[in-house]
Amino acid sequence: MFRSRFAVRQLLIGLTISGMTVVSAQDYPSKSIHIITGTVGGGSDFDARQIAQGITGSLGQPVIVDNRPPILVGEIGSKTPPDGYTLFITGTSFWVGPLLRKAPYDVADFSPISLIEMTPNVVTVHRSLPVKNIKGLITLAKARPGQLNYSTGSAGSTTHLAVELFKSMAGVNIVKVPYKGTGPALAALVSGEVELTIVDVGLVAPHVKSGKLVALAVTSAQPSALAPGLPTVSASGLPGYESAGRTGIWAPAKTPRAIINRTNQEIVRFLNRSEVKERFLNAGVEIVASSPEEFAETVKVDMAKWGKVIKDANIKAD
Repeated sequence: MFRSRFAVRQLLIGLTISGMTVVSAQDYPSKSIHIITGTVGGGSDFDARQIAQGITGSLGQPVIVDNRPPILVGEIGSKTPPDGYTLFITGTSFWVGPLLRKAPYDVADFSPISLIEMTPNVVTVHRSLPVKNIKGLITLAKARPGQLNYSTGSAGSTTHLAVELFKSMAGVNIVKVPYKGTGPALAALVSGEVELTIVDVGLVAPHVKSGKLVALAVTSAQPSALAPGLPTVSASGLPGYESAGRTGIWAPAKTPRAIINRTNQEIVRFLNRSEVKERFLNAGVEIVASSPEEFAETVKVDMAKWGKVIKDANIKAD
């Protein structure tokens, strides 16, 4: 019995990288926890504030959101002690960005805790384009190589990569027309300057409802509650296609596993509440609570897929 208790206790103890400070998961948390994320009002900020409010009670300590410029979040995280008192919420660009440009951090500097949410995009065309579905779009693009245009914001953004993946898998030549941001790129589609784009479902919905744009399919692997009745790209002409923006929560690498498990348990329990799922849907995202292993696998698959797209399309960061 003594050996068993001793073994369990050893599994629940870790050391910080800043010395010999002992961190016991049995006593965690004993002080406030900070969640570092991007700027106020952004998608990750919404996620952080919902989670902070949702797990403060069950953890028994205040959970405080600390907003920083997105470009600094990774650098801060790579230098933070792995004691479970500083967590990080980031989106897809956090793990895809280093494939485009030199970053002051490595994804390996972080331990995944859980995915939080997913934002599907929509393949959307101007109403003047004579297509009604993905098969029709592919057929038209093959008949007019290099004649169709698509709009995009910053190079290497989730939506830019989504179109390049579509082009590669469908074997079509659609020309990129860059704009200074997603807003101008969408405005260009609405005005008819370009024929198509792939963009956040929430942004295109009003224009689809007004009849100015036509939504062909969602880019997620499964149909989305955010776009009722709309088929997936994969199921409507391009099998295996999947693209979505994701957000997840991390701890610094080498954070004790027992602390990772405890925070994951509390976060997943909160995210799986029906009223919380509804709240996120109203904000235009779908909850995807996961295990640390599932989050790690998602990042691995994303980096391999988008790394190939970036290389094949010779995409350079702005």
